[in-house]
Amino acid sequence: MARCSPPLLRRFFCCAAKSSSNTAAAGTKKKNIVFLGSPQVAASVLDTLLAASSSPDSAFQVAAVVTQPPAAKNRGRKLLPSAVAQLALDRGFPGDLIFTPERAGEESFLSDLKEVRPELCITAAYGNILPQRFLDIPPCTVNIHPSLLPLYRGAAPVQRALQDGVAETGVSLAYTVRALDAGPVIACERFSVDDFIKAPELLAILFNIGSKLLLDELPSVLDGSAKQKAKPQDDSKVTLAPKMNSDESWLTFDQDAKLLHNKVRAFAGWPGTRAKLLLMNQNGEPDVLDIKVISTKVSASCDKTGDENEVLFSGNSLLIPCNASTWLEVLELQLPGKKVTTARDFWNGLRGRKLLKSP
Repeated sequence: MARCSPPLLRRFFCCAAKSSSNTAAAGTKKKNIVFLGSPQVAASVLDTLLAASSSPDSAFQVAAVVTQPPAAKNRGRKLLPSAVAQLALDRGFPGDLIFTPERAGEESFLSDLKEVRPELCITAAYGNILPQRFLDIPPCTVNIHPSLLPLYRGAAPVQRALQDGVAETGVSLAYTVRALDAGPVIACERFSVDDFIKAPELLAILFNIGSKLLLDELPSVLDGSAKQKAKPQDDSKVTLAPKMNSDESWLTFDQDAKLLHNKVRAFAGWPGTRAKLLLMNQNGEPDVLDIKVISTKVSASCDKTGDENEVLFSGNSLLIPCNASTWLEVLELQLPGKKVTTARDFWNGLRGRKLLKSP
């Protein structure tokens, strides 16, 4: 059947590759679906699809998986498969039907995809732009997008929503068109957001909801009736969610504490949030201290007094003065090369030395 085109990738998957004859022999009436995704949240969607497709009365089978190429990870810089590829292999999916093109427009990849004859392609955090040549192969392609489209179109919808401090977000199942996240919406589900949830947790929740939404809508997508009920997006309400940038990760305390707290939640995982503090040494001079801020909350008042720029400690939190007389409470932080620590343990390690926020 299909082949894993680049020689390096064929070698990478050869140890796990299995014959696809069993797939071909089982339920020829089932419709071929191709799944495209890469990170762990997408792996959970694939797992749901594989489990559903194994049912004898399932109308579909996962005929191929498309994901990002193996990447060098961890300290050893060893080439490791994406979370989606690893999940597929762990579930016994044929390694020769796991495609890992650098770009979705590669001729060899498109040739392999045509051989699979997909009746539907499903994307979930794939990470590659799909050219028109790809979109022309299956009858349709749908995408699980973790926002209430047309809000937060783009690469980082969950992170940008948290950064904006939204009280509600959700997940949409939409047809894929050439324009970014602009296709008609088949269905969506809303989700209330509290003040403490962070991006990695919210991403996992939304893709879990998206998996169930996908299964509910798959029959109508496969028989074509979903196109009749899908609603075009209102372009006048579009907001964008551009990719995260590590240069954005710095906190500046001339902003309101609420804005900084939302940024900590949004940037959790990658790229994280960083801040510069000043630690007074024995000579009374400031040493710059770079910290990674892990967990925070907001306070409108402080029961301690200090200098204008002084960082205080109360309860279990560092208290950093911010704009408009608000205080950012830092609960957990990380020093360069160290493990995450509590604010209390960090404060005890200062041994009474004065700590200031950086101007």
